[in-house]
Amino acid sequence: MTLNSLKKSLLVLGHHVLTTVLGLLVVVGIWQGLPLANTTAMAGPAGDVITAEDLRNSISEQTSDLAEGSKNFIDAAKEKVKSMADDNASRVDDADDKGGFFERKAKKDRDRIMKRAEEDAARTKQAVDDNLSKIQP
Repeated sequence: MTLNSLKKSLLVLGHHVLTTVLGLLVVVGIWQGLPLANTTAMAGPAGDVITAEDLRNSISEQTSDLAEGSKNFIDAAKEKVKSMADDNASRVDDADDKGGFFERKAKKDRDRIMKRAEEDAARTKQAVDDNLSKIQP
């Protein structure tokens, strides 16, 4: 027997052994159930099964948490806008004469910006509530 025929025979034998082992693994995998399958939901008690009510409650809790976080973010943004408007008005107040045109204009702008921040925050919170009511069951 030559070296080439011995090499060819070993390759064919290895191929057959590999095919047999893989075939047996497939049969055992199907017989025992796939390791990725969740058999506890089928074989376990009813407490392990996720019901539609549990899923609905979970989604409801998550959406309300998200809405609360959004409202907190809106409040923080509103306070930041108010703070910046107040800082700007106080800088103008410090730099200008008492009761001058620029001081009155800065205070008027500050009041307008603060009023708008309140209105925008209230409108945005209402939009969050409207969207939340649309997605909650």
